[in-house]
Amino acid sequence: MSNPGIVIRRANPDDIPAALEVASRALGWNPSDPNEAFFRWKHLDNPAGVSPMWVAVDDGIVCGFRAMLRWTFADRNHTCSAVRAVDTATDPDHLRRGIFKKLTLTAVEQLSSSGVDFVFNTPNDKSRPGYLKMGWQDAGKLPVRIALARPSAIPRLMGAGVAARKWSEPITAGDRVELCITDLTDLMRRSAPPSGFATVISADHLLWRYGFEPLHYRVIRSDEAAAIIRVRQRGSAREAVLAEVLSPSAKATSDLIRKVRRTVGTDYVITLGSAPHPARWMPTIPGLGPHLTLRALAGTPPAPSSLRLSMGDIELF
Repeated sequence: MSNPGIVIRRANPDDIPAALEVASRALGWNPSDPNEAFFRWKHLDNPAGVSPMWVAVDDGIVCGFRAMLRWTFADRNHTCSAVRAVDTATDPDHLRRGIFKKLTLTAVEQLSSSGVDFVFNTPNDKSRPGYLKMGWQDAGKLPVRIALARPSAIPRLMGAGVAARKWSEPITAGDRVELCITDLTDLMRRSAPPSGFATVISADHLLWRYGFEPLHYRVIRSDEAAAIIRVRQRGSAREAVLAEVLSPSAKATSDLIRKVRRTVGTDYVITLGSAPHPARWMPTIPGLGPHLTLRALAGTPPAPSSLRLSMGDIELF
């Protein structure tokens, strides 16, 4: 696909510095943040595969890029290959030339022909209409569950209706994922499979997804279960993101979440109502969750009601 003066092509490793420069200009990245390391961790180190990426080039200069993060879902009978529509940016000097649309539709066409089943993402209110015009399905807001650490946190929770900070806060509780991967692998074997489509979890996936140290993920363990969490600021509140839970039973999960709530020093613990672990006792907060959108590529996306998404699947990216 092309636009007068614009060429859309598959990115190669030599394009990454230029893509990062475009993103920095377009998205206002803080130069003191580990932006390049974060990008390379996300898109090059993923055990599911290197992210397919495309660039828009104007007279030899990269002026836009689009990346799709590889992801794998499975239920008890089927496995689906997916991508998540994540990083995209257009240089401010090249706006209103259809670059975002051309990049995204080129990605859709090429990923469909390569056998990827579907694409999903959680776009914000500004970008979601554009995705819907390109054939994405609006699956509605994902339900969020919250457990307060203490009643005095209620006023701060009322001020948490804004986007959370991207970067985590360091905490002293828990252990780094690589230090307890043997225990986590054992829990994976003992945990019952979810009754729907969930992310395919492996030791390699956990080490990659939660091992990037600037994000400060930590493992909190109880006698029977383990949670992978990170702490971040959201408005006036400090939240513990319950990214992943490995547990053999609902009781073990409840005991573990209560331990997280007691030990990490936050105002509340947040998780998704659709998560694979049973946390039904945690109250749902209406209207707080992100919007999920999906689009068929080579296959048919799972029904939204059958997706068992954890916070680790949708936060951050």
